[in-house]
Amino acid sequence: MTSLRTLQDRRVLVVGLGKSGIGAVRLALREGARVTAFDERSIESISGSINGAAVASLVGSGVEFFCGERDFGQRVELFRAADLVVVSPGFPLARPEIAAARQAGAQVVGEIELASWFLDKGATVIGISGTNGKSTVTSLTGELCAASGRATFAGGNLGYPLSEAIVRGDAIDFAVLELSSFQLEGVESLRPKVACLTNLTPDHIDRYADHAAYGAAKKRIFRNQDESDFGVVNARDPGVLGLIEGERCQRFTFGVGPVADRAARFDAGTISLRLDSGEETYRLANANLRGPHNAENAMAAILCARLSGVSPEAIQSGLDSYPGLAHRLEIVGEVDGVEFVNDSKATNLDSTIVALRSFERGVFLIAGGRGKGLPYAPLAELAHGRVECVLTIGEDASLIEKACEGFVPAIGCGDLETATRAAFERARPGDVVLLSPACASYDQFANFEARGEAFRAIARALGKERRGGGR
Repeated sequence: MTSLRTLQDRRVLVVGLGKSGIGAVRLALREGARVTAFDERSIESISGSINGAAVASLVGSGVEFFCGERDFGQRVELFRAADLVVVSPGFPLARPEIAAARQAGAQVVGEIELASWFLDKGATVIGISGTNGKSTVTSLTGELCAASGRATFAGGNLGYPLSEAIVRGDAIDFAVLELSSFQLEGVESLRPKVACLTNLTPDHIDRYADHAAYGAAKKRIFRNQDESDFGVVNARDPGVLGLIEGERCQRFTFGVGPVADRAARFDAGTISLRLDSGEETYRLANANLRGPHNAENAMAAILCARLSGVSPEAIQSGLDSYPGLAHRLEIVGEVDGVEFVNDSKATNLDSTIVALRSFERGVFLIAGGRGKGLPYAPLAELAHGRVECVLTIGEDASLIEKACEGFVPAIGCGDLETATRAAFERARPGDVVLLSPACASYDQFANFEARGEAFRAIARALGKERRGGGR
């Protein structure tokens, strides 16, 4: 099999018409490929989805659409006919159609790999992965790089796909890429100058045979690095330390404790960074980076930016100006002294646990949705003493309520608006209404962003209702 970099007149099959698939289609078209788009949903279903308008814009562009249910033989024939198969993250590479394509000599890659082929050779690639924290580290690293005055792309799994930026012709000096395990499965040649792995905890148990297989996907972030490249890992996470062991890149760590060589360490509001060139310190005073988890995120981002050549002055400026990540401990309003915090991006148990550790008391927690099969007992135990009440929504509501028994009061509310209003009615000035669901959103919302925007709208509505009057 010969690696394809020139797509002119090549038969390119793009699998999945989500945002990354749409970006891949546009890029393949720009490069002169003969493009077929495959999606198991019907074209009517796609048209009614969040990406419907973008897909509609491709009609008449020369793309052949192969959508809806087809028999296995038809699908295999389609995959075997391609020179290049570009797979969206939601389509497992273990599918038999992928095996058939490879057997027929097709190259199989992910959208992020395809887009990386067309990056300017002078661009510095920073890859960031991990179970939790990767979106904040990606957006913060992007902020630190942008503070240097150089053109910065921050996206991938976060925001919009790299392929879209390539098609638009954006200048890119720094490409800061959030890389999910699914995206890393489709990487062949992508080589980050700096590769960061924030942590590793159980997730996506519906996709991987076991935790080791999940870790092996994450480990691919280091696979193409050499001795001139850098790996950034969490000093307190034995899982990620084990994954970088034996890799060729230079290892740097972040954590809490005394200053160490080739490391970032946090203590009392100050981050100390010791590189081969000497020691540097940074203040962490931005309210959008509160909580011990954000100290870790900031250390990881500082290492990523500094090892990529960003100056200390730009890094401090970026730390001070960082606006926070939407849907991640995002303050969306305050009504009658009650703060509303949107943490809709907490789609697994560990993310919600991290969020709760940012508060000492007075929390009214809204949790629930489509769970991932993990027990909620650790959440209930942590909630004891700091959470006044858990207000549940969605498919896993009864499981969360049962786990809370003996630890914290729990009230079944069914939907987000009911839960938010119930929390506000019980809260007092100084309390926090925290949406941190510990679950995916797909039972009631299109995605976690839609869930977070709904929460924001409810908080605003409460503010308007209370304006000019008491409770």
